[in-house]
Amino acid sequence: MSTLGEALETYLALRRGLGTELVRPGAYLRRFVEFLEHEGASVVTTALALRWATAPADATPATWASRLDDVRRFAAWLSATDPRTEVPPRGLLPDRYRRRPPYVYSDEEIERIVCHARRLPSRLMLRAQTYATLFGLLAATGLRLSEALALDRGDVDLRGGVLAVRRTKFGKSRFVPVHESTRRALRHYAQLRDRLVPRVASRAFLLSERGTRVTQCSARYNFVVVSRAIGLRPPARGHHHGHGPRLHDLRHRLAARTLVRWYRDGRDVERELPKLSTYLGHVHVADTYWYIEAVPELLQLATERATGPRKDAP
Repeated sequence: MSTLGEALETYLALRRGLGTELVRPGAYLRRFVEFLEHEGASVVTTALALRWATAPADATPATWASRLDDVRRFAAWLSATDPRTEVPPRGLLPDRYRRRPPYVYSDEEIERIVCHARRLPSRLMLRAQTYATLFGLLAATGLRLSEALALDRGDVDLRGGVLAVRRTKFGKSRFVPVHESTRRALRHYAQLRDRLVPRVASRAFLLSERGTRVTQCSARYNFVVVSRAIGLRPPARGHHHGHGPRLHDLRHRLAARTLVRWYRDGRDVERELPKLSTYLGHVHVADTYWYIEAVPELLQLATERATGPRKDAP
């Protein structure tokens, strides 16, 4: 391993020791170090960092800026021990992050996703069952992918139908009750999992074929495989996942459909919204309000509610 590679691993271990997962930044920075080694460079420079950050021509300006920010933080740390390091200045690629409009899956699409996942080929047949269960769980509960994959066996109450979500994006734990149909599906998976892989060292509820915890990269890859097979995503060149509905949109689906149902039922959405925010694990209610603006049907329903005739009007 090169000196830069060793420095990067030390940096990632230090950051993770402080409680930061660094899944995406870690992958990006390893590619950056590989790029530097390919260029024959032994030190980080602003010019090389900028060239690497903007290399994916089809990426958004926000992605370019995010890639450069990851390099900048690493370079700032590295400069303390290697004064030759150039730290890219802030704002070199200015671009505000813009949240992608959510894709709200239909019931039929969710059914096709889960059904095709059950047909994924594997030696033990555990791969198919794990991803069918994972995709169904995300659609039914709105959990973040990282939260679902972090569930240990002891976090899943198969009798009471409650999930203990302990490793959250913002470090806040919460309990998530699930529907009876979801509880039955989780119990069926657990029984099948224990029969297919009776002896494992991992405490993870969702297991890979090797008996280890499923990774986010594997989950996204298998979702792309399923999405392409059922026509939700077009084919892409090389190892690229291409464009189309995302795995994270399963979380958006639950939030959007819940709000639509509340509006149609005539409920006081303003008063109910904090409940949904807590269920989803949002730190601020404003994060939940975003759906009303991002989903056209919700925006129309909210507008109709705000501009409609008052019930006490003559």
